[in-house]
Amino acid sequence: MIEKVKQLWPELEWIKNEDLREKTAKTWQIALERSVLDAEDLKKIPFTLLCGPDLKVSFMDHKRAVVHIAKQSGEKMNEFFKDELPVNMDVLIAGAILCDVGKLLEYVLDENGKVIQGTYGKYLRHPFSGVSLSEECGVPAEVCHIIATHAGEGNMVKRTTEAYIVHHADFMTFLPFKERLKV
Repeated sequence: MIEKVKQLWPELEWIKNEDLREKTAKTWQIALERSVLDAEDLKKIPFTLLCGPDLKVSFMDHKRAVVHIAKQSGEKMNEFFKDELPVNMDVLIAGAILCDVGKLLEYVLDENGKVIQGTYGKYLRHPFSGVSLSEECGVPAEVCHIIATHAGEGNMVKRTTEAYIVHHADFMTFLPFKERLKV
């Protein structure tokens, strides 16, 4: 299973800290083991259930875009702001990779094989289940903070710099799809 995770997430190699890289991969492994979805499903299912049935952007297309945008944003912030606003790139990348891992527990398949939000997901949205899975694997608090605060739930707390980056990378690749439904 860990090989499937590495194939799904080549960006894991960007995490220089080997322990953090392994804990990040292990979190995805456990999520896949507990999910009704498999790695291939993640390449096909829509990345959100909020934008209608015609959305063609897959879960993994969205997730990988968020990780790439977050990484490039962090690099630019380190380049321009240096020690004034340092970005921990390992924490940032791990947080971006893990921010939606809880969706694997939030989603189920209906009788037609369509992805829907399950009962568990209605009570515990993916930021909560993602933190739970990550803590189980020993992911450090600064990464769990990103998972917990990347969505709307994070608007009630003070975000770290890394959490702001992931939050904005996630929403800039979601809101335009949501807004086009209103046009």
